[in-house]
Amino acid sequence: MTDKSPVRGDKATVRVERVAHGGHCVARHEGRVLFVRHAIPGEVVDVVITGEGAKGRYLRADAVAVVEPSDDRVDPPCAHSGAGKCGGCDWQHVSLEAQRRMKSDVLREQLTRLGGIESINGVPLEESVRVEAVAGDIEGLSWRTRVRYAVDEDGSLGFRRSRSHRVQVIDSCPLVTDAVDSTDVTWRQWQGADEVTVVASSLGDRAVVIDPPGSVPSGAMPGLPEDVVLPGRRGRGWVREFAGGREWRVQADGFWQVHPGAADVLVDAVREALAPRPGEHLLDLYSGVGLFAGCLAADLGPEGRVDAVEFSVLACGDARRNLHDLPQVRIHAAPVESWLAASAAAGPEGVTSVDIVVLDPPRNGAGAGVLDRVMALTPRAVAYVACDPASLGRDIGHMAGAGWTVGSVRGFDLFPMTSHLETVALLLPPR
Repeated sequence: MTDKSPVRGDKATVRVERVAHGGHCVARHEGRVLFVRHAIPGEVVDVVITGEGAKGRYLRADAVAVVEPSDDRVDPPCAHSGAGKCGGCDWQHVSLEAQRRMKSDVLREQLTRLGGIESINGVPLEESVRVEAVAGDIEGLSWRTRVRYAVDEDGSLGFRRSRSHRVQVIDSCPLVTDAVDSTDVTWRQWQGADEVTVVASSLGDRAVVIDPPGSVPSGAMPGLPEDVVLPGRRGRGWVREFAGGREWRVQADGFWQVHPGAADVLVDAVREALAPRPGEHLLDLYSGVGLFAGCLAADLGPEGRVDAVEFSVLACGDARRNLHDLPQVRIHAAPVESWLAASAAAGPEGVTSVDIVVLDPPRNGAGAGVLDRVMALTPRAVAYVACDPASLGRDIGHMAGAGWTVGSVRGFDLFPMTSHLETVALLLPPR
């Protein structure tokens, strides 16, 4: 070991140990932990130190050359992938099968480390938890139906580099669908804008959203195909989607899952976990445009009840339009924790108990305040839909501390070539 601590720009050769949450792998150098991008567990790689973590507890590094490659290493399908380039993908250099193994490892590690979960129904996590492929997957490519591009100082589009504001300009991205790519937005200039979002819906609608609105003067607008909507300038501000046997209206810049198979696979997983029964009362929290509320309402029947709670007023407006034929569904535009508190304080006039709950929070999770109020409603089952395994592990740990158990956990590879995944967990109350 040298007397000099490694600093940005230093080089080293290290053996990679295991995958870590966030698209990195763990290695060690001169007594320091390194979080390495562009590597695979088991490899020996040359790295360059790119930064230091919080309070100097670890270092960040990029693998720039492979000394001993893994059998799982493949050639990236995109020329913009790699150290110092586009930060949009984490694992283009890893075979698709191995990507899913690595995501499964991360999910299990977060469930154990943050949730204290070692097994499910007596079966070790190694056997009971894995990340599944989604129907319609095309070798991990051509799945992104919603894309947010950054704009550089010249008006060109691309994606930000890892941990940087710099934009990697691109001409095409192998992850986007043909419908997105055919708008040709990356071949046009967008001076004045910060971001440009392209949407290509499952029912053939296409939209381009410019942020900030009005930042590109009308006289300088790039020519786009006539069927492409420009919210606020040309056409309506929403697109149509199809999932769960229903048509959905979604704001062009609103939330909808980006993988074409995502909505249906998540609805099916939640339905399987909760097994809704006719006449039951469902509470759908962070309900968005009403996907779970609308799809599960059919299982509950006309005698059932659904309370759907969502903070976004625009999403609630879409939900009311989407679910206007389901009188058993009530839409509430409010922050989830505030609504739960107000409903509890309302006594008999509020929601004091429910049968089943869907929790689909943003990336930072539901949190203890929401979870405590959900548990106080004494549901027979909670389906937790999570886009971050760390937040899921933390929240499961909180519920486990109150005596709740995990009935099942299913991971889905809705974001191939990246380290992200979606999870549906079933949580059951104390017996």
